[in-house]
Amino acid sequence: MSTHARHICYFLDYNALSLYSLGCAFTYGAYAMPDRWVNSLGHHCFVPMAAINSLICTSLSCYSRFLELGWPRWSKTIRTAAFVYPFFFDNIPLFFRLLFCFGDDCTWNDSVASYFYHLFFALLTGFLFASHLPERLAPGRFDFIGHSHQLFHICAVVGTHFQLEAILGDMNSRRAWLSAHSPLATFTRTFVILGATLLGNLLLFAAFTVALFRLPGSIRILQGSLLEPEGPKEK
Repeated sequence: MSTHARHICYFLDYNALSLYSLGCAFTYGAYAMPDRWVNSLGHHCFVPMAAINSLICTSLSCYSRFLELGWPRWSKTIRTAAFVYPFFFDNIPLFFRLLFCFGDDCTWNDSVASYFYHLFFALLTGFLFASHLPERLAPGRFDFIGHSHQLFHICAVVGTHFQLEAILGDMNSRRAWLSAHSPLATFTRTFVILGATLLGNLLLFAAFTVALFRLPGSIRILQGSLLEPEGPKEK
């Protein structure tokens, strides 16, 4: 794969992750919201804020690629923050429901255990992404099998499985109550927000792709490594 295509694939990957976070907000807002928060101001603003967060995630993660060579630590920090922030925002209803919500107006059903498993594997995914373990402890022994990139993809898939199981459980067990108390899923609250976010992410992808080819500093990014100083010339 050429260096041009590699960085464009990074941008597409970041777009997909930011849209995934918006999908989580749609489903959590529809099925996983704590009982006492349903139809509140926070509930009405939850999905629109997640759409804004999606654009912020795409912007920061794509921008971090331009810092990869000159400021690698800043690049890693910005890219990690770009993914961690939407994750914690999307899961605010779960954190409240699992940790602080007790009593008659809180739903405690079979989905709770799956939510706990989902959060555990999601946090483990983030830890593996940021720590580069176990290859950092034994360089060269995990180059092909068992390195952090493989492990965090496995944990992400397992966590997503538990997430879907929990959402399906909430959808089936809370359907009647949510239908009576939740705000209606209008065209504006669904397709308009989704379409606007998708369009915004595509525009950001196009802007960063153009910048990758036109900015003078991007030449070093496309080369994939810092220019080595020339050695002394032979006489």
